[in-house]
Amino acid sequence: MTYPPPSGPPDPYQPQQPQQPYGQNDEPTGPYPPQYPPAGYPSSGQPYAQGQYGQPAYPSYPAAPRTNSMAIASLICSIAGLATCISAPVGIVLGHIAKRQIRQTGEGGSGMATAGLWIGYILTIGFIVLVVGIVVAGVLSDSSSTA
Repeated sequence: MTYPPPSGPPDPYQPQQPQQPYGQNDEPTGPYPPQYPPAGYPSSGQPYAQGQYGQPAYPSYPAAPRTNSMAIASLICSIAGLATCISAPVGIVLGHIAKRQIRQTGEGGSGMATAGLWIGYILTIGFIVLVVGIVVAGVLSDSSSTA
């Protein structure tokens, strides 16, 4: 480019100088970085981190721990034991595995594993009592008919 620049429209074949957005080269006024909340506002005593565009960034909360998949499977198998009668013992086994994994890894789902264990044990014991009752009733009815 030539100095001083020629008057008139710019030459389209010459590279253009990048233009700065309004206010980008301005010097900050006051304390840098800006303090939040501004003076005169009540404060909780904790400084705010500055977010994008100068807005205060709010504190993020820790994520909830992941739920153990074995605990979910234990609860599902134990409840399905109402219909199948065979999956309740599977729910018991999965519940014990889930409780051990939760102790080791710190995952969530302890309540689900406990519920799976309780439901599984109750249904399994109920199924065993039902089968024993049917067998006893069959033996008693068979022995009474032959005498």
